[in-house]
Amino acid sequence: MTKAIQVQKLQKSYKQLQVLNDVNFEVENGSIFALLGSNGAGKTTIVKILTTLLKQDGGTATVNGFDIASKPEKVRQSISLTGQFAAVDEILTGRENIIMIAKLRHLSNPRQIADDLLKRFGLTDAADRRVSTYSGGMHRRLDIAMSLVGTPQLIFLDEPTTGLDPEARLEVWKIIKELADSGTTVLLTTQYLEEAEQLADQIAILHEGKIIANGTLAELKQQFPPAKLEYIEKQPTLEEIFLAIIGKKEDH
Repeated sequence: MTKAIQVQKLQKSYKQLQVLNDVNFEVENGSIFALLGSNGAGKTTIVKILTTLLKQDGGTATVNGFDIASKPEKVRQSISLTGQFAAVDEILTGRENIIMIAKLRHLSNPRQIADDLLKRFGLTDAADRRVSTYSGGMHRRLDIAMSLVGTPQLIFLDEPTTGLDPEARLEVWKIIKELADSGTTVLLTTQYLEEAEQLADQIAILHEGKIIANGTLAELKQQFPPAKLEYIEKQPTLEEIFLAIIGKKEDH
């Protein structure tokens, strides 16, 4: 079965600065894949390349079986992207925002699509209010709802919970889990270690433009020194694993 995403030796530089250096990874269909790294690691650059917003300097990648360089239109038709900042029209209502996207995608019955998504994301009561009156969590829920217009096979979420309060963050986590449960593939970038730990089937740690570790949480834990048995066995957190792996790479 074709992987949702296949990336081989992806490279990108800006003038003298190499942002991505031989990045390789695969994403299984229907899974949540977390690209974990600090600011400036290259996460957003990878997302921009895979969503055809930016051309790579080297390497290849396929998204939903389509080559990003030779079939960018096919890639764009099969994906959706939610960036770090909510791409919603503040003047329009929540309902009008979703209807607008449905019309841009030339879908029949945009009003029904809007009603269904507003209900799914708990926004029915606020549907006819201007988006400028929405809280941060409501903005993000509407943004993700708009991304699901047309039922894309794969959704890219670039740091979807940045700037949200803890309650709104938990709301978004719940939505992301439901997306994967319904068969949608999710590629998630985050700098929040707990977010990757809670959500991801597979975690890739990106550091200085390279993926330095990639696996399930259980596989990453195996790279960490065995737990010390004192009175109880303490399992390492993803934060401890992340810092240990980065520290090992920087020591070389």
